[in-house]
Amino acid sequence: MPRPEPSLSTLASQVPADLDAYWMPFTANRQFKAAPRLLVRAEGMYYHDVDDRPILDGAAGLWCCNAGHARPRIVQAIQQQAATLDFAPPFQMGSPLPFVLAQRLAALAPASLNHVFFTNSGSEAVDTAMKIALAYHRLRGEGQRTRFIGREKAYHGVGFGGLSIGGLPNNRKTFGPLLAGSDFLRHTLDLERNAFSPGLPRHGAELADDLERLIALHDASTIAAVFVEPIAGSAGVILPAPGYLQRLREICDQHGILLVFDEVITGFGRVGNAFAAQRFGVTPDLMTLAKGLTNGAVPMGAVLASDALHGAFMQGPPAAIEFFHGYTYSGHPLACAAALAALDTYAEEHLFERALELGDYWQERLHSLRGLPHVVDIRNFGLIGAVELMPRKDAPGARGYEVFERCFRDGQLLVRCTGDVIALSPPLILERSHIDRIVDVLGEMIRATG
Repeated sequence: MPRPEPSLSTLASQVPADLDAYWMPFTANRQFKAAPRLLVRAEGMYYHDVDDRPILDGAAGLWCCNAGHARPRIVQAIQQQAATLDFAPPFQMGSPLPFVLAQRLAALAPASLNHVFFTNSGSEAVDTAMKIALAYHRLRGEGQRTRFIGREKAYHGVGFGGLSIGGLPNNRKTFGPLLAGSDFLRHTLDLERNAFSPGLPRHGAELADDLERLIALHDASTIAAVFVEPIAGSAGVILPAPGYLQRLREICDQHGILLVFDEVITGFGRVGNAFAAQRFGVTPDLMTLAKGLTNGAVPMGAVLASDALHGAFMQGPPAAIEFFHGYTYSGHPLACAAALAALDTYAEEHLFERALELGDYWQERLHSLRGLPHVVDIRNFGLIGAVELMPRKDAPGARGYEVFERCFRDGQLLVRCTGDVIALSPPLILERSHIDRIVDVLGEMIRATG
């Protein structure tokens, strides 16, 4: 008799017989497959690896599992929705949950951001926001506004639009000239003046005036939008000085330029409010979301648009399609169910306030690592943090990767490494004891790394 195929639960809990077929994203594939780090289940603050070791999650998965893992309300919502309506076409048809979720997000967002366009990821949300910005100016008779302004060290996903306004060289250099016309503000990372600043750095608000320089160079009438992450996560937690974002808003308003916040990482409680726009008191014209939107359980992204911007599209014959754009899975029923359950979980457990409640202790413990070998900076805000290490000569990134690897293998702790920066963004359900363990293990592994 033929041997029965292994069950899905068995396949999901053991090392696959062959790792070669899967081309892994943003990963040194050959290095990984020689010594794989495989996670097989998760609950609360912990993953479990293929050897059933508990791994404390210091990164909320990939900046996304803000309520922790396998939360019952979210799990049940996905199961129930899959059994009820697994898919509904979003073009010229609909299902109830996207409308319900859009209303919930509008109520949660800063005033005037009352309209939601659903995507499947942060990358798609950014490219969608770029298209909205271009179309908006064209509708208003300013079709010459085609230029985008990004920022050095920014990450706005991996679509050709997001790459074109992103400022991470390794993400860009392989893919040719990208979209024409983009330009870049300087980043706000300044170790010389701001190293080891608790919370927001004191210096750097004046860097927002770079936008005036770019406007003088290109002329405001050619610029469609400025894209910024309120806090740049993927580049290693780069923070704005007080007044920086406010100044960008002022300059954009003076010149008719849209301001777009990429809140894929900062959204859903990471900084102590629902969104960083609220924490910093600056409302953009467009805001991109993903990650924590569904607590990482089902892929989903979104663009929030202001009333004024949305209203420009709602002109002309009512039977005409207003925006020729969308995705097969826009507003997918399973994603909407997960997102609504995630929002309920955040609200019931007051998780958006956790970054305020624990922020001071998080800051105190993180900065206790100052003085360890090779530590050149520590950055924090809300429940996000970074420890920057001195690169090894002729081997940038090697020291950071070794600390990351040691944390997983020896410390049973998941962190993120981006170059020689160890980035931290634990689930918002953590307690002080989890903070202590994250910092203690990270400190031990830094000491052990030459």
